[in-house]
Amino acid sequence: MSAEDRQSQLAREHKERQAKRAAQTTTSKRNVVIGAVAAVVVVAGGLFAGVTLLGNDGDDAKVNAAATGSPSPSESAATPEPSITAAPTNTKCSYRKDTSGSPMKNVGTPPTRPNLKLKTMTIATNHGNVVIDLATAHAPCTVNSFAFLAKKRFFNNTKCHRLATPENSGLSLLQCGDPQAKADGKNPTDGQGSSGYVYDSENLGGIPYTRGTVAVAQAVDAVNQNGSQFWISLGNETDQVEKAYTPFGVVSQGMEILDKISKGGWITNPDDITGDGGSNAPKIPVIIKSVRLS
Repeated sequence: MSAEDRQSQLAREHKERQAKRAAQTTTSKRNVVIGAVAAVVVVAGGLFAGVTLLGNDGDDAKVNAAATGSPSPSESAATPEPSITAAPTNTKCSYRKDTSGSPMKNVGTPPTRPNLKLKTMTIATNHGNVVIDLATAHAPCTVNSFAFLAKKRFFNNTKCHRLATPENSGLSLLQCGDPQAKADGKNPTDGQGSSGYVYDSENLGGIPYTRGTVAVAQAVDAVNQNGSQFWISLGNETDQVEKAYTPFGVVSQGMEILDKISKGGWITNPDDITGDGGSNAPKIPVIIKSVRLS
């Protein structure tokens, strides 16, 4: 099955799940936000996993808001399914300077014309290769950014800094792409590193965040502030988060490597400046040796 066929199948399955969830009562829903840190918040009436996957900013305002029990727009009303169309051949991308003040590794800005022929992204790690089938036609500027950073060797010798599991956050994912991360369970700023530029979200709702999906991380209170950080879903629990993070591919090889990392457990970072587990590092270190798109 090709990457595009796989994406269409996942999109159909996602719509079916949305229809089932729409039939449930509001009190049975869990609204989980991904941005950079994981928090389990006890709310009157149930347990809400408030999780932020930071791409560029350490502000966890929406996690704090979740603790008040106030419903988000996605809880109070159904969000229309976006219309996902393939990018035209004359697509142009726009990248802006990251003004968040987060620590960054600046290697320049990607070209405005994306390569729409890219099909796979191979992440070479110290445990072996993880291969991702790319949804280039539906997230061209995202794929273009990762292709640019890969050519600049931006990801070489970086460490995946966050392991979220059902036990520590209600989710299953591995987060990488912070060029400054130490991933030792001690560094308070893990999860805040940036590529020095940001760009708009794409393909929202196009691929569910189920096992194997790869998406871009961004600050929980940010919109269209995507950068270098990304996460790989390790389980179907992650599909409960609101569809605010650009999915740009699905793992086709190497899930057994990620499963081994997940089973190895995590290191709780007591000095995480957000206090929500965004720098809970995997006990088994994951080092990205290189990234290649082809």
